[in-house]
Amino acid sequence: MSALAPHVVPIFATPFGVVTLPQAQTLNSALAELFTARAVREESTAGGAPGRRVFVSRDDLLEWAEDPVRQTMREIVAGVTAVAASISELSSEELGRLHIQARAWFTVVRPNGCVPATSYPNTSWLAVYCVTAPEPSEERVDSGVLRMHESRMETSFQDPVDQSNRAPYRRGHYTWRPVPGQMAVFPAALVHEIAMVRAAGTLTLLTAGARFAGASGAWMPPW
Repeated sequence: MSALAPHVVPIFATPFGVVTLPQAQTLNSALAELFTARAVREESTAGGAPGRRVFVSRDDLLEWAEDPVRQTMREIVAGVTAVAASISELSSEELGRLHIQARAWFTVVRPNGCVPATSYPNTSWLAVYCVTAPEPSEERVDSGVLRMHESRMETSFQDPVDQSNRAPYRRGHYTWRPVPGQMAVFPAALVHEIAMVRAAGTLTLLTAGARFAGASGAWMPPW
């Protein structure tokens, strides 16, 4: 009896890209200094005690005049575009006729802080760039990781073979450990969170939501 040769394709695959920013070593120290100063100032202005477990800025980083922020945002936008183009059927000419819209903010996660699970409507892509990160925790392997939630398991029965599937067919949440200078890019509709930081040190992230539009963009829902 001859062996069967099935044709198997991933029909519900989710793209996840990792991009290393080329100027990270030069930019990250300046970004960390700017973000720390802004977080302390805004926490104090709001009447709260500086140094709370999590600080999330306004989504106005594209309006900042500081060169390290502007240069980082250019590289982040280029990284998102590269990830999107790598899986798109559009030609380079067609992609070139589109323009990218983005909003960006920074998050400072201190020990015992976390970012609850969320997703972003009216946005195609999310980029999470790591500026600073604490050392991994010896007690909690998931300390400070970006965790993306699996959404297909609510009605799924799993047998021993199904549980051993390799990527991209493995089911279950997926985690990515932020590394300074690296950026994760994935669909903004994907529910995700930053797990509690169980180590000494600060996790500083720059997050950008992005979407592509044509010349007018009139059909796009407002942010």
